[in-house]
Amino acid sequence: MPEPAPRDLTQDVERVGVIGLGAMGRPMTEHLLRRPATAVAIHGRGPDRYVDLLDAGARWHDTPHSLASDATVVLLMLPDLPQVEEVLAGEDGLLADRPDDLLLVVSSTSSPTGVRRLGERLARETDGRVRVVDAPVSGGVDGAQAGTLSIMVGGTDADARRAMAVLEACGRAYHLGPLGSGEVAKACNQLVVAAAVLALGEAAVLADRSGLELDTLFELFAGGYADSRILRTRGDRMVTDDFSPSGIARYVLKDLDFATDVATATRTDAALLPAVRAAFADLVNRGMGESDMAVTKRYIEERSRRR
Repeated sequence: MPEPAPRDLTQDVERVGVIGLGAMGRPMTEHLLRRPATAVAIHGRGPDRYVDLLDAGARWHDTPHSLASDATVVLLMLPDLPQVEEVLAGEDGLLADRPDDLLLVVSSTSSPTGVRRLGERLARETDGRVRVVDAPVSGGVDGAQAGTLSIMVGGTDADARRAMAVLEACGRAYHLGPLGSGEVAKACNQLVVAAAVLALGEAAVLADRSGLELDTLFELFAGGYADSRILRTRGDRMVTDDFSPSGIARYVLKDLDFATDVATATRTDAALLPAVRAAFADLVNRGMGESDMAVTKRYIEERSRRR
């Protein structure tokens, strides 16, 4: 009886491309490189910047166009949709050759409406060969490095399953509904994060001006209802006035703008969102936008100098 032909193992390998190799995308790529049966292609500002990723097995591509020929799933870890459009368009863009089967995973924090329009347009222009899921993340640089991100996925069932199988290397992924649902979830998430870090900064100033030791106060908070991920990741920064960027404050403002759009679209008369957004807009206008969001403590201190 003849032996069966050897199975082509390359058919079982998921070919993943990554564009956006910054503070979040780089550690996420490291985790993808450790994922079994995954070949990773990357594009960025020059191969010399990513020697560690190349040494770990990533394949370099000079253009998004070249990368598209080497991937069936492309993770776009870019700031927003204008940057996504830049890597899609033109003779060097991802869509230059109209791929036969390409799933774009947009992990930008973006407008839900904008993501839906992008997905509808690409499906129409490519007869469904290029599809989009949105998959913004929460957990910051610490979560990206640890592989513990919370990942919010929106898209069709089939596309979401495929994206989640890849993204599980970077954390825990949740399918929340159709395209745009991930961005709605991220907007809600960022409202909670922004409110919490603003409250913590304000509480820190109240306590400090009353003569309390912040490290002791935050230890007390950790044992009660005031405990939170924000307290655990930003409390020490506030104690030591370390505002070096991890979760950048101006990005929080951008996220709150998207939350405001969601409130408008859903006719929600939000009580907290306008106040939090106004505070972060003022913070950015005062020149603190490039600092970590723990800078809310310094912001409250500066506001209070007028009194």
